Amino acid sequence: MGDNQQTITEDQWRQTKLIWDYHQMQHQVRSVDVAIGLGSHDLGVAAAAADLYHRGLFPTLVFTGGNSATTKARFPRGEAVHFREHALDLGVPDEAILVEPNAANTGQNITLTRDLLAATGIVPATVMLVSKPYMERRSFATARKLWPDVEIVCTSEPLELDDYFKSIGDEKLVVDMLVGDLQRVIEYPKQGFAIAQDVPEDVHAGYESLIRDGFTSRLIS
Repeated sequence: MGDNQQTITEDQWRQTKLIWDYHQMQHQVRSVDVAIGLGSHDLGVAAAAADLYHRGLFPTLVFTGGNSATTKARFPRGEAVHFREHALDLGVPDEAILVEPNAANTGQNITLTRDLLAATGIVPATVMLVSKPYMERRSFATARKLWPDVEIVCTSEPLELDDYFKSIGDEKLVVDMLVGDLQRVIEYPKQGFAIAQDVPEDVHAGYESLIRDGFTSRLIS
């Protein structure tokens, strides 16, 4: 495999597209009490959240996330801090934004944000999770497990797979990330981190094939 900048084959693209489509929940966005922008390497999360705020879908927006090995260089002050700054640049008023700067994983994104909201007197019945496009299903499954009494709506920046490849600029890395997130969707329920999600046979077959082809840098052991 070697070179991270490898071009994927047509068959690998088809398998990746199956997984990409599976990761997206296809929820209808609607008005909710609070939106949560989940920290990551992808500033598109903040842009999507700002757009949804301007559409009047929620009064309060929380950005959550500290740092990880993959984001420390890009967002040295922490994911949530940089996301907030980007949303401010896009016209979201400061008073509409809360920052949770400590979460180190998706479970902590949910629980620490829930605690922050409660501390500010906000106990939502409906929550919109704004994530990377391929993280919708994992964030949904995590929130349903850890915050079962709220209704969850998932959304992300409206990008096709081709556009996401271009935005990241590294096809192998994108496939690795999609495969890694699907592994977590499959494995995390066994560890109590998330509710179980049905994985269609063709999606699971594509996942196994891509692992055999070496798209493994984001797998957990």
